[in-house]
Amino acid sequence: MSIMIILILLLIPACMLVGSWMFISCRIWFHILAMVSAYVFGIISALAVNDILRDDTVFMTNIHGVFNNQLFLLSGGYLGCYGIYLMWKRLLVEIRKE
Repeated sequence: MSIMIILILLLIPACMLVGSWMFISCRIWFHILAMVSAYVFGIISALAVNDILRDDTVFMTNIHGVFNNQLFLLSGGYLGCYGIYLMWKRLLVEIRKE
């Protein structure tokens, strides 16, 4: 499983880079997906914290229940890959300038 995660973290941002170079519209879709993912991630996080505060439960033990939410994991995973994609893109732009 660890090898699969590492490969995914290497391949998805690389595919995003190639897609953004080949198709301009891919860049827009990557940004739109990142915005939607950020909102979903933030809303799910806020609702989880709100439930814990409302129920007056122990924060450190109950907050981990949010990791059972597949949408939370999917949006967080996309934001991670998107962040790596942006760092690679920025690095390559800087290298091309020099």
